[in-house]
Amino acid sequence: MFADSLCPDCLCGHSPRAERKGFEAKMIGNKIGHRLDPTLSYILKHVSRKHRNPNSFTIVGFFATLLASLLILKGFWFLAGLAIILSGLFDLFDGVAAREFGKVTVFGGFLDSVLDRYSDLLLLLALLIDFLRKGDSGLVILTSFASMGTVLIPYVRAKAEALQVPCTVGLMERAERIILLSVGALFQWMEPVLWLLAILTHFTVLQRIYYVWKKLRSS
Repeated sequence: MFADSLCPDCLCGHSPRAERKGFEAKMIGNKIGHRLDPTLSYILKHVSRKHRNPNSFTIVGFFATLLASLLILKGFWFLAGLAIILSGLFDLFDGVAAREFGKVTVFGGFLDSVLDRYSDLLLLLALLIDFLRKGDSGLVILTSFASMGTVLIPYVRAKAEALQVPCTVGLMERAERIILLSVGALFQWMEPVLWLLAILTHFTVLQRIYYVWKKLRSS
């Protein structure tokens, strides 16, 4: 389910086709890789004996994000931050479940990728609505710009892989974005977090464009 070609920008950092050089080795997702697999696998085997379908973890993770979005709209920022962290944990669990129980499927990777995009944009939509309510046009624009970068990061990777160029480089993959948003919610530091997202997501897009150009040029 978390195969490189099926699950762009997920939290597990599993990229069997990707080159392990340069920026890729520095990403949080890639640092995590499978290091947490033994612990997460132990939890799955002892806590979730009957529910080992990776898609169920994907769906629960999505609903955790939906809950986080609703909590943001209600002004419960700390709880929203915890819900964002929970959604990230389920994003890790579905990959472990797929690998450990031999349930890696094409549809699983597809579903995970689609729900990840929904999750990313639901959180940013909740922030947009909150800032619109407060009449803060500056933060509305900032959030919109961050949303653009968030969407473009996996899009550029998907287009690159359509050209047979594995592309996981960049400073702001999904793991980094989830961590930043959870910190912003927990400590109500959302404005500086959005500035980081607005800048670094687009920087990541440019990194990937340059990387693909360089690979295609040398091929």
